[in-house]
Amino acid sequence: MDHNYFAHNTACVDEGSKIGNGTKIWHFSHIMPYSIIGERCNIGQNVVISPRVVIGNNVKIQNNVSIYTGVTCDDDVFLGPSCVFTNVINPRSAINRKEQYATTHIGKGATIGANATIICGHNIGAFAFIGAGSVVTKSILPYALVVGNPAKQIGWISEYGHRLNFNEKGIARCPESKDSYKIENSTVTKS
Repeated sequence: MDHNYFAHNTACVDEGSKIGNGTKIWHFSHIMPYSIIGERCNIGQNVVISPRVVIGNNVKIQNNVSIYTGVTCDDDVFLGPSCVFTNVINPRSAINRKEQYATTHIGKGATIGANATIICGHNIGAFAFIGAGSVVTKSILPYALVVGNPAKQIGWISEYGHRLNFNEKGIARCPESKDSYKIENSTVTKS
């Protein structure tokens, strides 16, 4: 089979999945049919990507992550070790609810911390940062910093992952990139 990605010999890549150039799939991971994975992704050990999941370019998926049908991730998303996605609000073993999968969208550049749980049907905004162990039970705004169970917003974060401190004019500067951000009506934009 000719392809331009790396899959460890213990990884299982099912027919019908599409994997972008330069992607690496590590030990014991399973890529199920009809999933789409972009270019230059890194898929850690023991990752499961269910059918019809869509992953953008340059996404980093750490060890022991399960991404279920209904989840899409934009480019440059980071999924920390053992973070979890769900796709049914009220699962029962004896009741088939495959037609009730709820969707979850992770925006460009967002980070989901280690052991965080994302309850289905809620979107994570671009460049949002979900702290380790958080349980997300509602949609999260772009650039929001959230922690806890249930996850609560405690601030705003830059595209480089630094906490933003807005002045009285609603302007903040990232200490690393020196980019400026503006807040208006609970919406943060890069200015």
